[in-house]
Amino acid sequence: MIYTVTLNPSVDYFLSVKDFKSGIINRSVNEYTLPGGKGVNVSIVLKNLGIHTVATGFVAGETGSLFYSLLSCQGVESDFIQLKEGNTRINVKVKSEAETEINASGPNIDDEAYTKLLEKFSELSMSDMVVVAGSVPESLGQERYLGLLDCISRTGAALIIDTIGKNLTDSLKFKPFLIKPNDAELGEIFGTECNSTEKIAECAGRLRESGAQNVLVSRGAAGAVLFCSNFQVFDCPAPEGDVVSTVGSGDSTVAGFVAGYMESGDYEYALKLGVSAGSASAFTPHLASYDEIMRIFEEIKNCRIK
Repeated sequence: MIYTVTLNPSVDYFLSVKDFKSGIINRSVNEYTLPGGKGVNVSIVLKNLGIHTVATGFVAGETGSLFYSLLSCQGVESDFIQLKEGNTRINVKVKSEAETEINASGPNIDDEAYTKLLEKFSELSMSDMVVVAGSVPESLGQERYLGLLDCISRTGAALIIDTIGKNLTDSLKFKPFLIKPNDAELGEIFGTECNSTEKIAECAGRLRESGAQNVLVSRGAAGAVLFCSNFQVFDCPAPEGDVVSTVGSGDSTVAGFVAGYMESGDYEYALKLGVSAGSASAFTPHLASYDEIMRIFEEIKNCRIK
């Protein structure tokens, strides 16, 4: 079974605004609402690719009920823990000449709810896979976040982590099966700019030396590079296309990689499907469907071995 963990999910409110300007009244020309959060996005794209997942994490209040309803409409099975106080956050995504996002903080996560989450993962097996994706709420804290990763890793389940900064580097001691920084996030970790394949390789290599089994570095329009546990390196270019929205593109890349690896056990195939899913989501106003992903998959030539 594949589980996705979104510690701070959201109700994402998308607004399309012509010529958005701050400090004045702007009127939208289109709006819609979707369930949000990096792990949630991974579950949705995996479902679109025909793979069953269970999405979990924390929800709260009336917006938590709305979140559940929106996620159910996406056909994703969920098993979130209901917090006693607060509300699931609402994030506002404004689409205009540029994308503007306002992300809320989210509810407080108490010790009782945290313990319930640990209990959910105490009986996993080596055949399971857990994707822990997104930011770590301040109310959860670093210590409890690492405690969650420790609980999962002790079961032998494959751990996939998509987060940033210290949360990512501190997670490496649990030897995650896969981590997915983008090139900018990779550079921030080491205080440099990863603007060349050589620099990316150097920094990704240091993450592998610190415990990551596989490092998938997404590079936006340049595609992605995969540094494998068997020391192979694959570079997959992204196809050309008009970017409609980058929201969820990186999460789609993770989902495509997981789907491809589950299907084939082949790193090159998994990377190609990951780049296809990420690109397809970037080229559409929503998370990509199966047909949209496979259309791009057929366009991409085989990934190059470095």
